[in-house]
This record gives sequence, structure tokens and C-alpha cells, in this order.
Amino acid sequence: MNKPQLPEPSSPRKREPYTHLRALGPNSPPQRFRLDGVEYDLVRTFKHDFFAASGLYRGPDQMVVLKMGRSADFLGLPVAWIGRWLIAREVRFYSQLQDLPGVPKLLGRVGSLGFVHEFVPGHNLHRYERVNDDFFPGLARLLARLHERGIAYVDLEKRENIIVGDDGRPYLIDFQISWQWPWRRGRDSWLARWLLRRFVHADRYHLAKHTRRCRPDQMRPDQLEQSRRISPLIFLHRTLFRPLTLLRRRVLAHVERARAAAGGRARSEGE
Repeated sequence: MNKPQLPEPSSPRKREPYTHLRALGPNSPPQRFRLDGVEYDLVRTFKHDFFAASGLYRGPDQMVVLKMGRSADFLGLPVAWIGRWLIAREVRFYSQLQDLPGVPKLLGRVGSLGFVHEFVPGHNLHRYERVNDDFFPGLARLLARLHERGIAYVDLEKRENIIVGDDGRPYLIDFQISWQWPWRRGRDSWLARWLLRRFVHADRYHLAKHTRRCRPDQMRPDQLEQSRRISPLIFLHRTLFRPLTLLRRRVLAHVERARAAAGGRARSEGE
């Protein structure tokens, strides 16, 4: 296998605001990269936030997604180590789940700050979309397989992470904040089991919430009622971190409007 070629970042844009809030700073995702001797060209940027940038690329035989971790300094501090760490742990999750339908195929690493997975044709789950009868049962089976392996998805609240494939099947992308006890030793400890139960409960709550909005006809009355009860962990997250998340989204939305006015626009993967 050929060694992947680290892409060169695009030239920085001039006078663009808030570039310190973007993973690549003033740079944009690369226009081209090479993996295993094959060149891929940028089609469009999906996302460029504080921690990562991702884009859709076209090769001679397939479309792929390149995700790059943060490489830019933040307020003068070198934080590329965070980008390397997040990318490395996300690659580990993809590697552990390659045999599961519903998880895009991992195609390789691009330097220490990037990796490539296959592109899943489809769209992100809409808030009140009436998906087919097997979509949510299939998503529940996929989550159950993760949980059996001691992995919690954690980020199921975001509908943009749930892809409705053109084949009608559910797919999960973006394992950046998924959780697993980080060491082999202690995975059977009471603390590891307790933490896993908390995160698994959150996964199931968000699955039930999406099901209630999209296919309430597939839920019993007691399940509908239970889907409205949030756990203490989710309540804590909403109380402490939700305001910060909303603030960050507003700032990034302002950044994207400025980028659009300058001639560039980012779209979310799956849109």
C-alpha cells in the first residue's frame, strides 16, 4: 500500500473574520489529495468548525469524505495535538465497527490529521420525516451492536449525524465524541459499566425522541411517554453546555455568512 500523501491546505482568504474558530484557521480544505496512488478532487465542503473540517471528494471510481482535525493555533496556543488525538480516536471507532452495516467503510489515513471514509449517498434525517418501516428498527439494531461492544455513540441528538441512505437504510457518521472505556484494563469495573449505562441510556433516549417525531405509529403509548423523560445526564448537558453550543453555532453561522459573501459556502454532510 502506498503511503498517503498529506494534502497541502488551500491558500488563506484575506480579511476573513473569526478564522481562529476554524480547524484549519484561514485555510480551506485542500482542493486535492492522494490516497493509495489515487487522486481525489474537492467537490464541496461539508463542514468547517472548531475541531474539524470535512469535504466531499471525487475520485476516478468513487466519492469519498476527507475529514481533517484541527491544525491551527488558538489564541497563540498550539492545539494541533487535539486535532491529532480526536482524529486518531475516531479512526479507532471506525476500525472497530467496519463489519457493521450502517457504518461507512474506512479507506485510510491522510497524514496524522486526516482520514478518509466512503461517501454514503442519501440525506440527513429530517425532523418529521416519515422514513420506511424498518428504518428505526434498523437504527436500533445498529446502536445495540455498538453497545454490545462497549461503545456508546453519544452524539445521536444531532439529526445530521443520521443518514437516510438512498437505499432507505440508516447510517451513522461522525464518531468524534463517541465513548468507550479508554483502557483495556478496567473495562469490567463498576465505574466503566456505570458510565456505559449512562451513555447507552442517552443513546436510547435520543433514538426514541427521533422515532416519536418521525414514526410515532411504531411506538406504544408507554414508549411515547417514556421518550419525553430526560435523564439527569441529559438534563445536566442541556443546562450547562447547551447555551455554549448555541452561542458557538451562532458565531459559526456568522462566519459562514461572511464566507458566503466572500464566495464560499459550507454545507453539512448528508445535506
